[in-house]
Amino acid sequence: MIDHIAVWASDLEKMKDFYSQYFGGVPGAMYRNQKTGFKSYFLAFGGGCRLELMQSPAVGETKNNSDRQLPGLAHISFSAGSAAAVDELTDRLVREGCALAGAPRTTGDGYYESCVFDPELNRIEITI
Repeated sequence: MIDHIAVWASDLEKMKDFYSQYFGGVPGAMYRNQKTGFKSYFLAFGGGCRLELMQSPAVGETKNNSDRQLPGLAHISFSAGSAAAVDELTDRLVREGCALAGAPRTTGDGYYESCVFDPELNRIEITI
């Protein structure tokens, strides 16, 4: 069973607020290592899944590119519960400034999903 997924962030607070506001993540207290400058938040989601957002002065700028995928983490997927909820959340995210990576649709393997970019161009899949 996966305990958590970790993502490096350039703007830790902005990313924490994004995942809390749009996906219901409940952030714990910020962890801060005074010696190294490392900081992180764990956000808890239903079912025990957690997302760790991390920031460190030792980590360079993101290589995320909205037009091109690179090896590594492809996307994080969140269940919205219904096709209508996928549509509503996707519309809200786009209205509030997120770039759309893939409009809501039924995929060839039968999933109903959309895809948006978070503030640091990580792909977020929204499914039923």
